[in-house]
Amino acid sequence: MRLGVMVAVLVSAVLAVSCSVKESSANEEIQPLTGYIQEADQLYLEESNSSEGYTPLSYENQIGKWFPYMDYEEYMLGKSESEFRAEVAKRYSEASKQSVNTIYVHVLPCGDAYYKSEIFPKGVYLDGDYDPLQIMLEEAHKLDISVHAWINPLRNRSTAQMESLSDKYIVKQWADKHMGTFVNVVDGRYYLNPAYDEVIDLICRGVDELVQNYNIDGVHIDDYFYPTTAEEFDKSAFSTSGSTDLARWRLSNCNRMVHSMFESVKRADDRLLFGISPQGNINTNYTTQYADVRLWGSTVGYCDYIVPQLYYGFKNETCPFEATLREWESLVTCDRVSLVIGLAEYKQGKNDKWAGASGELEWIENTDIISRQTELVKSSEKACGYALYS
Repeated sequence: MRLGVMVAVLVSAVLAVSCSVKESSANEEIQPLTGYIQEADQLYLEESNSSEGYTPLSYENQIGKWFPYMDYEEYMLGKSESEFRAEVAKRYSEASKQSVNTIYVHVLPCGDAYYKSEIFPKGVYLDGDYDPLQIMLEEAHKLDISVHAWINPLRNRSTAQMESLSDKYIVKQWADKHMGTFVNVVDGRYYLNPAYDEVIDLICRGVDELVQNYNIDGVHIDDYFYPTTAEEFDKSAFSTSGSTDLARWRLSNCNRMVHSMFESVKRADDRLLFGISPQGNINTNYTTQYADVRLWGSTVGYCDYIVPQLYYGFKNETCPFEATLREWESLVTCDRVSLVIGLAEYKQGKNDKWAGASGELEWIENTDIISRQTELVKSSEKACGYALYS
């Protein structure tokens, strides 16, 4: 059953408690968007700014599941609309039997849209004229499952795919005219550069398409922030920025992008949720992707929920699950940000080569890792659910 909109559940706490800010030494110069705090208060506490119609579906305790675009090749490519709908209904029914109440469906994975878009080209695996997102919404909502549109704001098409793309699309125009500034290539794939207002505006226009045209319940982004630490990626923008610390500057760029996306969602309907799923290693967020997770978890105006990908076993030598869970519990200090724990269902029965000698065979030798992890999450005083990646 529906538990009601999360924002409504939290209103009483919001009135009484403000969010503290705890930042890492890596970004001491980056300040929270204090000018936005009052605006955010209004966004949360006023009645919904949605004019009519659909009431977003949210759960106080999320049990989530990701549905990634890679699987579309199996059940979308070459399939009719009815075949696609049947497979979607089957998969969502199976998820519902796992008690899943929230799904993150990939709608903009690589600058290609699995919905009706005027801005982005058709999804690579979509060879029909139907609207996949509309079908996914209909089938999920039949089961009282909340649907969050999952997008990757910076990742775009491969170089080969970009060459065949029509010149009418903005990113293709940028690839031709703004290489090295708005866009750049990393490992054979185009990525947008969040240092530019034009780029953030394009990303938010994509968010606007989704929140204004579909009865979605939220917008969700994962851990694809900066694709590289190489200075060449954004050398031109950094050289004219006036900044002297590249890492701090990139953190600030990501903060601005995330905040702008949050604003776009809330302008459409403050009941809609905006969530972020960063990688689980807190330090790596700062050193490789410039994702300011401490700020996002402690300050209003960046996200409603955060889903760190704790894809680790209990014996992982770098990030043992329970210790890493406790770190994230301490990191998320804002009462308006819910902590949901991402779990690696896909690792069951497999070798974990990055876990170190003590944890490499853990997922093979133990069949109860996920069940033990969900029990820990349920007993947590801070976490408000978990999400499965399989």
